[in-house]
Amino acid sequence: MSNSVLLPTTVVGSYPQPDWLIDREDLRKRAPARVRAREMWRIPEPYLEAAQDDATIVAIHEMERAGVDIISDGEIRRESYSNRFANALGGVDKERPGSGLTRRGTPDIVPLVNGPIRRESPIEVRDLSFLRANTGRRVKITLPGPFTMTHQAQNSYYPDEESLAMAYAEAVNAEIKDLFAAGADVVQIDEPYMEAWADKARQYAVKALNRALDGVQGTTVVHLCFGYGHYLKKKASGYHFLPELEDCLTRQVSIEAAQPKLDLEVLKELPSKTVMLGVLDLGDSRVETPETVADRIRAALKVIPPDRLVIAPDCGMKYLTREVAFGKLRAMVEGARIVRAEVG
Repeated sequence: MSNSVLLPTTVVGSYPQPDWLIDREDLRKRAPARVRAREMWRIPEPYLEAAQDDATIVAIHEMERAGVDIISDGEIRRESYSNRFANALGGVDKERPGSGLTRRGTPDIVPLVNGPIRRESPIEVRDLSFLRANTGRRVKITLPGPFTMTHQAQNSYYPDEESLAMAYAEAVNAEIKDLFAAGADVVQIDEPYMEAWADKARQYAVKALNRALDGVQGTTVVHLCFGYGHYLKKKASGYHFLPELEDCLTRQVSIEAAQPKLDLEVLKELPSKTVMLGVLDLGDSRVETPETVADRIRAALKVIPPDRLVIAPDCGMKYLTREVAFGKLRAMVEGARIVRAEVG
């Protein structure tokens, strides 16, 4: 896939996992897991990795069939976007969980950090290599960011939150470099807690993010969102933490715009960044028409040029049915094609 395609389409990360692989009723009724939740998997441990491989191939095929330009592995092997990576690090207690807060301030079970955070071995490199081996398209993979992991953990080791975030950043930095070496075209860092806890984010979030990207060669994205549409039917219409990302080292910034009906004038606050724009409302199970998607893209083009725009869903799609997720991706691709013909 050429790197020069105008208005390329991509996904934020997750795609619906099959019902035969994971208990989707359990998935949908619980909050996103911060510690490991092996009870969600329907396949016994000796066969689980092979089953996850098979489901990943299905996700790859559906994204290809929908026509998406830059695809992911669907995060099929994950119980949530962050817990697989965060709980594989050294310094996290493997026996005891900690206590913390969700992004909305309610009690949560989280990893307990009681030693120095360290990446003992690659965590997602096999995932990326498997994806790379099973498609000819451009590929991306996602990692939880240091600020978000800090606020999804109980810190019982470091003197303060910033110190913990910088330790996480070191681990993320090593992982990103190995992912690009293994063939990633894009690496995305998920940082929803920057938006959720914007006041704290202004203190050290960009500093930690830049440490995670120090010396990295390759296209990187930072993703901020308001939360899954499955949980939040009404979202704020503006970001509390976004212009600050003009000072970060990522080339691209990924934001929600469809469900929150974002005022796109805010994109002027990111003059050097490519914007990965959410054009699919994942809080609505109805599939958009291509023309609806095209209108959302046209609105963005009133603010930023087409060579600085990537087209995507608002957020991860794991809580949708596969039929709805596929239909929305097809509409996204067709909508981008309409506008591409108009501007290109």
